Amino acid sequence: MKTLFTNVTALLMDRDFTTLRDGFVAVDGTDISYVGGTRPQGAFDQTIDCTGMVMMPGFVNCHTHVPMTLMRGYGGGHDLQSWLNDYIFPAEAKWDDRSLAAAAGLGLAEMIASGVTCIADMYMRTGVIAQQVMDAGISANLSVGGVYFGDPADFSPEKCGDCANQRTLFQQWHGAGGGQILVDASIHGEYTSSAPLWRWMADFAREHSLGMHVHISETKKEHEDCKGRHQGLTPIQTLNQYGVWDTRAIAAHCVYTTPEDWAVMAQKGVSCIHNPYSNLKLGSGIAPIPAMARAGVNVALGTDGVSSHNSIDPFADMKLAAVLHNGAACDPMAVTARQALEMATVNGAKALGRNTGRIAAGCTADLILVDFDAPNLIPCHDPAENLVFSAHGSNVCMNMARGKVIYQNGAFLTLDLNRIKAEVQQYALPLIFK
Repeated sequence: MKTLFTNVTALLMDRDFTTLRDGFVAVDGTDISYVGGTRPQGAFDQTIDCTGMVMMPGFVNCHTHVPMTLMRGYGGGHDLQSWLNDYIFPAEAKWDDRSLAAAAGLGLAEMIASGVTCIADMYMRTGVIAQQVMDAGISANLSVGGVYFGDPADFSPEKCGDCANQRTLFQQWHGAGGGQILVDASIHGEYTSSAPLWRWMADFAREHSLGMHVHISETKKEHEDCKGRHQGLTPIQTLNQYGVWDTRAIAAHCVYTTPEDWAVMAQKGVSCIHNPYSNLKLGSGIAPIPAMARAGVNVALGTDGVSSHNSIDPFADMKLAAVLHNGAACDPMAVTARQALEMATVNGAKALGRNTGRIAAGCTADLILVDFDAPNLIPCHDPAENLVFSAHGSNVCMNMARGKVIYQNGAFLTLDLNRIKAEVQQYALPLIFK
């Protein structure tokens, strides 16, 4: 399939932060084949006129728990540990494959309509999620969120369910869809596992050249309790002793990380995944993002689960990532519009090892169009300023993932939203909350 976009205004997200105006973008198969000011030669299967719209790379949402859409607004007003133990974990114990598939479909629809084209998801029954992602058309780095609550002395890969889950997910899904699905190794967190699992996951990642996905220092209690268990070492430092960071890795939250942690992360290439909305809603705190970036840490964005965010609108997190740190630092340049856009696109692509996040020939054709004729985007003195500080998910009028238009003018082209909503209402919600 060859697609030509005409009359393009686009943020290319290159090093010069170029805005292409009145240009052309061509897509051949899954990749961008041309970006420039003159019409490319050749015939195209479809032409899309971008007059009145702005193109940008699709959002890379680097930390999600997609099926948690069913917990939207459930158990609000509690700290993380009470929220997890008293509300979320009991609800999650009731999942079956059918209910989880419905919830995942709902979450993917919300993401697609808001401009997300690639995610990193950590959750249980991950193969079910993988199938929903394949059907939806976006790309995903998937992980099981490994936990182990047993006695470390009794650990064996044969007895640990998440070791088996990790192997199965890798064997069945890694590289599926021509790389649409990638499998990452994962540890839910330092506080939900122990050294034998950390070592096993690190070895598995190294042996199979996989990435790593871990919750890190989300709350002060998590951070301080870890130091108490490990002779003053933080979660980043503790896991570093077991080779967890000896691969491409993402550390979600990082609210209480320290300069010493940032040095490890910068040296090892560990990306911080900033989840500002979730961390504020749960009262967990504010991650020191400008300082981490200055220390050389790659910072990307995640929405976390809908259960702690209440929505999946990457525009909301991108805006909050800027205004939150500008206000906290009393510095309007602490996080600029450009930096916020980079966190949401090119930095996320780097974090996940994906050839996306930019509009350039050879990159994966993950592209969205934003309606700049909408009242909240008029006038436009600077497309970047409008995208970060004025736009929201409902302004997205087209989502192309891997060269295929999967959403256009409010219509889902790969998902049956009516069927998904019926499954959620008639089966999944009664099962989980009866």
